[in-house]
Amino acid sequence: MRYGEKEIKEFDIKKEENFWPNKNKKDYLIKITLPEFMCRCPRSGYPDFATIYLEYMPDEKVVELKALKLYINSFMDRYISHEDSINEIFDTLFENLKPKMMKIVGDFNPRGNVHTVIERVEDVRSKTD
Repeated sequence: MRYGEKEIKEFDIKKEENFWPNKNKKDYLIKITLPEFMCRCPRSGYPDFATIYLEYMPDEKVVELKALKLYINSFMDRYISHEDSINEIFDTLFENLKPKMMKIVGDFNPRGNVHTVIERVEDVRSKTD
C-alpha cells in the first residue's frame, strides 16, 4: 500500500485537529470546489464521478483543507449512492463545523444518459425557537 492510500484509509475527519478556530467574527462565506469526487455505484460497482461545491458561513470553526481533501478521497472505493454520499458529507461536516449556514451540491457526471445533481442547504440563522 502506498503512503497516500494508507493516509486515506486511516483518515478520520471527526478528529478535532481537522477543524481550526475561526478567528474572524464577521460573517463571511467560504466556497470550495472539489472537482475529483469519486464513489462506486452500490448496485453495479461502476465508478461515479462528481464535482462537489461546498459553501459555508463559519461560526466557531473552519475545516482544514487537507483534511477535507482526504475525507472526500475516502469515498473513492465506497459503494454508496449519489444521494447518500452528499447527505453523509453534509451531515459530517455540519456536525463538526456547526456553521451558521452550509450548502453542498454534488454535480455527478452523466452515466447512462442520466445527469444527477444533489443539493442540500441548511441556514441556522433563519431558524426560530
